Amino acid sequence: MFDEKILRQKVEGALISKNEQLVKVYNEEAITVDESTEYLLSFADALRPYVTDTSLVLNRALDNGAVVLLEGGQGTLLDVDHGTYPFVTSSNPTAGGACSGSGIGPTRITRTIGIVKAYTTRVGSGPFPTELLDHDGDQLREIGGERGTTTGRDRRCGWYDAVVARYATRVNGLTDFFLTKLDVLSAWDEIPVCVAYQVDGQRVEELPDSQSDFHHAKPIYELLPGWKSDISGAREFSDLPPNAQSYVKYLQDISGAPISAIGVGQARDATIALADFLSTTPSAGV
Repeated sequence: MFDEKILRQKVEGALISKNEQLVKVYNEEAITVDESTEYLLSFADALRPYVTDTSLVLNRALDNGAVVLLEGGQGTLLDVDHGTYPFVTSSNPTAGGACSGSGIGPTRITRTIGIVKAYTTRVGSGPFPTELLDHDGDQLREIGGERGTTTGRDRRCGWYDAVVARYATRVNGLTDFFLTKLDVLSAWDEIPVCVAYQVDGQRVEELPDSQSDFHHAKPIYELLPGWKSDISGAREFSDLPPNAQSYVKYLQDISGAPISAIGVGQARDATIALADFLSTTPSAGV
């Protein structure tokens, strides 16, 4: 838009096929190159202050000691290369994609935090060994408000899957986990945790490399005692009931990376920072 000559050429090329459809398929008038170009140019001045070399901006911020936070918008198993293809998105939401997406070099990444729920959810199709198609699944969905952010579709829900967590730790090079929605599990007397799969009668502790094996994997569970109490007011790890503390420690032991913070409710401050597990004071870096 900032170069009228190039913009006009691109509009002219695009309208060749678009006008064919408008006129011959939809019986509408053709759009002229002039009116389209003029319309697009009307946005140029408004957009100009927001267009720059963002890689340069981010790297200069790092040079000046700032903390830069990059966020992957989707989960590890939706990664186009490392996810459960073909049930994936079209990009790399895993940690490596942060470098190609931002223009920050991999040697400048100093911390990689994995966001993981205290149970497992997924929107759309794809293998899901711990999925619950029963009252427990409905209850997780209802208490956790599990609806797709964009689509509004019900999320598929299941128990915590440590096999997937370990895979995410390895693929992303996670330094620590932020465990969210621990409070959702407060309604259960016992809480199953998937520690491995059974595939063709064999115990498998890592994600199967065969799509067919993953589809047919059966979860192997360990049962942990629930805590049956409201934990949304907890702000220190010691505020949690003993069984909730044991649940968090158990997940940390089997997930491949320490848990540095816990979400215990919907309030913005409903977070427990675990300084004893990992320092939560950010240093300059990404």
